[in-house]
Amino acid sequence: MSDEPAPAMDYDAHERTYGGFINFSKIGTIALFNILLCLIMFAFGGTAAVIFGWIMLIATLAATGIGMALGASGWIPPAVVFVLTGLLAILTV
Repeated sequence: MSDEPAPAMDYDAHERTYGGFINFSKIGTIALFNILLCLIMFAFGGTAAVIFGWIMLIATLAATGIGMALGASGWIPPAVVFVLTGLLAILTV
């Protein structure tokens, strides 16, 4: 054991890490809800719903990647895809 004192907390790094965690949580939650909608379209829809479900599933992956790159406003692209998927689910199922 050394007699050196513990280093001081790096609060700036802590705040950046916490902000990233919150951002990832928002984006991930919206993406999971969108995947759930796509699964509903696959299970209960006809041919059109399955095709739109695949398109929206791919759009979810793209929007999630874009959202992760945007930072604090990263929840917006997955939310737009979620709304579009919801509308398509209502129309096709």
